[in-house]
Amino acid sequence: MQDPLRQKNIALGNGPVKLIAINSRYIHSCLALFYLRNCLEQNGVCRDPEIFQATINDNYYETLLRIGSGKPRVVFFSANIWNSGRIERLVRDLHRSLVNCVFIIGGPQAVVLRSKLADSVCTVVIGEIEVVPEEFYEDLARGKLKPLYRPAPGRKRIKQLAFPFRDDDFRDHLKNRYIYYETSRGCPHGCSYCQSASEKGLFHKDREQVEQELTRLLHYKPKVVRFVDRTFNDLPERSLGIWQFLAAQKSETLFHFEIAPDRFTEEMFTFLEGVESGRFQFEIGIQTTHDKTLQAINRSMDLHHVHDIIARLVSLETIHLHVDLILGLPYETGETFADSFRHVFAMGAHYVQMGLLKILPNTPLSEQVGEFGYKYCEAPPYSVLENKWLTHAEMSELYWFCECVEKFHNNRYFVSLWAYLRKVDEDIYLFFNELLGVCRGEMFFERAPTQAFLTDLLMVYCKDRDDYETVADLLRYDWLRCGFRKLPPSLVVGAGEEGSDETRNILYSGLPENLNGVFTSRERNNFFKKSVFLQLKDNTCKILGIECCGTGRRIGVLTEREESLYRHNKVVVLPDIVANIGVCEQ
Repeated sequence: MQDPLRQKNIALGNGPVKLIAINSRYIHSCLALFYLRNCLEQNGVCRDPEIFQATINDNYYETLLRIGSGKPRVVFFSANIWNSGRIERLVRDLHRSLVNCVFIIGGPQAVVLRSKLADSVCTVVIGEIEVVPEEFYEDLARGKLKPLYRPAPGRKRIKQLAFPFRDDDFRDHLKNRYIYYETSRGCPHGCSYCQSASEKGLFHKDREQVEQELTRLLHYKPKVVRFVDRTFNDLPERSLGIWQFLAAQKSETLFHFEIAPDRFTEEMFTFLEGVESGRFQFEIGIQTTHDKTLQAINRSMDLHHVHDIIARLVSLETIHLHVDLILGLPYETGETFADSFRHVFAMGAHYVQMGLLKILPNTPLSEQVGEFGYKYCEAPPYSVLENKWLTHAEMSELYWFCECVEKFHNNRYFVSLWAYLRKVDEDIYLFFNELLGVCRGEMFFERAPTQAFLTDLLMVYCKDRDDYETVADLLRYDWLRCGFRKLPPSLVVGAGEEGSDETRNILYSGLPENLNGVFTSRERNNFFKKSVFLQLKDNTCKILGIECCGTGRRIGVLTEREESLYRHNKVVVLPDIVANIGVCEQ
């Protein structure tokens, strides 16, 4: 008896079946392709389809040639807002060169591309691949596809999910890439700007299945595993159990989770206190702190509770925290957006992302554009241009403000400065808004944002501040902790102040042959050769929590790095030298 799979392949033709993802970056991977591959095989359509992952930055013509090589009979595309324009172009051009090829598009943007591509050019599949009706696979096998397939009426969402990957994937399609993995589907929230607002139902894999699958993942030592669960901790006890399992594994993998701050428990905090630094990364969607805006987007939040939760997470000093704000939401004015930024900055998260609102198709907000006066870009990603509360000029100004914060704050360059500004209750919105003015005068957005350039701009902006010397000292401290051996011109100390070489000479002649916990007599010369030295002012020491004798303190910055989130170079506080011959007792 002939193999049914072989019989269906005859109908498909002899060319390969290709599954295509156009990712935003090389290190990313497309989870959907692996689910699609498994569904095609389980339904007897083809065996071992080819997976090809390109990026939106690849040479277009070369991508076209790679997809078309081998004369494929069927080509699937996964369409999202960041790649739908390129996919539309690829399908049009491939349709010209591969006249007998069938093109099938799925993913969040599939329905949009259907309105742009003729039925004779491609077939569109709406919804999760696991709930596509069986007739799709039957029609595909016969070579008689309809223009559109969607889940059958009344068919519920998937109730179980098999592991999408195979061992070979980790040596091929997933090598040197982020691994995307889900333990649940659906979202407990219904934010009006999000496509998940139209999804119904929430499904969780069994803990036992999750642990077995994660064990397989970790066998291949991925650098990053990003959990794509919309709210990973929506069931606190379950998520805590998975965290405990991951923490117990011998692994250097970074695990990224999207979490809701209002779903934290004391048991979670007790556990997280012992988690190794740099193992977990949390992304927390704040979006806004304006009450009327929160109501309009169908989102509830106790701001004081959220502030306390994030502050507690920051205090652990082991988990990288990424918080989000969205520019352009309903009822958000320039003043309320500024307040939202002030609130979020005060929480102390390591990364503050402020993205521009996108009016995504098939979301509740997309049906309110007239009511809210939205104007937005016609092409993906459908970025907002203006609304009833912000003119286009005001929106533009706030966009560049967000870009200024992105370049200066979201790195490891100025950690001590931001901590200081929080401590003194700086009006941080005013700080960055005025800094933006300095940046524009220096053509900042047309130049590479190197640490040296950013430092120069901060020094220019802060030169008339009363605490200028303190700011300069903190910038020197942060600069050297980032591994530099010499200060940039803008941070070199002035006349009459102690420079790095002078500090080194004073310490070399004044410190004892053996300094407990720092160096022995045998290591002494090597310590002075490799370390960089800085004298900090008294006020700077107080800000940094360094004890001093009233005249500041000298520090040494080592070549070794800390086991911390920012991986700064280690710092040792050195005994104070009195008259270059003695050591001040502490």
